[in-house]
Amino acid sequence: MGAQARQDRLAALLEPVLAEAGLELEAVEVTPAGKRRLLRVVVDSDDGVDLDAVGTVSQDISAALDASEEMGSAPYVLEVTSPGVDRPLTLPRHWRRSRGRLVQAHLADGGEVTGRVEEAGDEGVVLDVGGERAEYRYADLDRGKVQVEFRRPADGEAAAD
Repeated sequence: MGAQARQDRLAALLEPVLAEAGLELEAVEVTPAGKRRLLRVVVDSDDGVDLDAVGTVSQDISAALDASEEMGSAPYVLEVTSPGVDRPLTLPRHWRRSRGRLVQAHLADGGEVTGRVEEAGDEGVVLDVGGERAEYRYADLDRGKVQVEFRRPADGEAAAD
């Protein structure tokens, strides 16, 4: 069986379990890890993902996998995690979940833009770029990336970009 077919079947099995917990499946990967396999399930939500939610949903995922034949009889390690800050912003929900954060994106016609996400809809995003409001359609942006900030400005405080 192909790796993509297995990932698709795992996604179909796990998405209802995650939806019940209020989470969305971002990615599912199966990779060899010595004599075992590593099953990495990346989850997210508009409200973020806390450790309690990961612990609970890990048990639910494990139960669903045990009740199915998807992982077979060979041993595996289950890892449930949320996306890291280095995940590229490629979908509207990624941009929506980055509201208030400083992001950098390459423009489709060249150049790049850095700004704080103010709004994100189905078609595009509004950034605060140096105190000016700038609207971009997703089609005009290449992948965005959240910029790590050691001190984020408080609400109402001007960002020193």
